[in-house]
Amino acid sequence: MSMIMEDEIKRWTAKRKSALVLDLIQGKTTVSEASRTYGLPPSEVENWVDEGKRGMENALRVNPLDLKDHYERQLKQLQQAYGEAMLELRASKKIQSMLDEEDK
Repeated sequence: MSMIMEDEIKRWTAKRKSALVLDLIQGKTTVSEASRTYGLPPSEVENWVDEGKRGMENALRVNPLDLKDHYERQLKQLQQAYGEAMLELRASKKIQSMLDEEDK
């Protein structure tokens, strides 16, 4: 990595993560190399890259979204999807119980 790292990293701070992500973006290393070097799962490194891209996109907006607003909006969408899934599950169970009663 372009910044000096201790031999063994005990905690991946935002600064360390961003340095690694920059190295990945600049082609100085690959996900698999970073994964092997630092003993990280490739999926975790890829998640950091995805988060970095989202953060960069937001930072380059004309009107950047407040991080809190961004996560609140995301939470609201997830809660709505969960609610819809629960309704579908309940309706499905109700229909199944009605069909089971008809078969008797």
